Amino acid sequence: MSTVISVAGLKKSYGENQAVNGVDLQISQGEIFALLGPNGAGKTTTVEILEGFRDRDSGEVKVLGFDPAAKGSAAQAWRDRIGIVLQSTEDAGDLTVYESVSHFAKYYKSPKDPREVIDLVGLGEKVDALGRTLSGGQRRRLDVALGIIGSPELIFLDEPTTGFDPEARRAFWSLIRNLRDEGATILLTTHYLDEAEALADRVAVINHGQIIEVSTPELLGGRATSLATVSWREDGITKSEKSENPTAFVHSPQRGLATGGRYSNEQREQRLSPSAHRGYAAYNRAQLLRSLPAFLGCRSYRDRRALSECLQRGAALYRG
Repeated sequence: MSTVISVAGLKKSYGENQAVNGVDLQISQGEIFALLGPNGAGKTTTVEILEGFRDRDSGEVKVLGFDPAAKGSAAQAWRDRIGIVLQSTEDAGDLTVYESVSHFAKYYKSPKDPREVIDLVGLGEKVDALGRTLSGGQRRRLDVALGIIGSPELIFLDEPTTGFDPEARRAFWSLIRNLRDEGATILLTTHYLDEAEALADRVAVINHGQIIEVSTPELLGGRATSLATVSWREDGITKSEKSENPTAFVHSPQRGLATGGRYSNEQREQRLSPSAHRGYAAYNRAQLLRSLPAFLGCRSYRDRRALSECLQRGAALYRG
């Protein structure tokens, strides 16, 4: 599998603020790769350098085999191969959806058919609607349409679902998966761990301008090997126990919680504490945290081991 993005020793500062401090990345063709971190961690600056919108201070960068800092006709040909969806865009609100997409198509050598793109992003019923009449979720879908009209091999998505409600976020996730199924490689930035979990093949955690860890969502921060805590009340006494498999533990006969044991299914549901339910749910979701509060509490840790230990403590608190 070929490498689409290669970054080594990337640095960028603004005055005394070191926004990006020695970032190394390798992203393969066909991946959905998430750059995860809190606001101000260096995500957007890193991506803007990869997009060619911002100069770097030092380091080696190749995107589709090309240096984004290069200029000239070769740079224009390279830009035809990438698609960019920014955090926010200024557009002509008095243009219809079709007019906007058709206008952007003219900037590319081999664009997709505008109506096909509009259908792909789920705006077929809004083709004649003015941009200013669209909802927030529909607006972001239009942004994606403008980003992919040029048939890009690589798509940059910067904080694609910030401000979305849960239902709109899940719908947008489906769109992102469809783009990958169409053959694109996707680099997205996010501060939502559940978004990285739902979408990414691999995740890079960035903080203070440095990559802390690169892993699959299941293994990030060592959560796949951490234990869940199951708590319950028995004869008025609160008991707890750590388990690699809280599902099996909850249903084990020796705990009196399984069918045919001391408690019925209904009694089991009533007697399990909230922490037991959290442990049960955490296991069934591949033992991943649903959001980023644990990471935010660990953001002062700069090395991988300290961050992993902090994340594991956060996972333990979440589960019980």
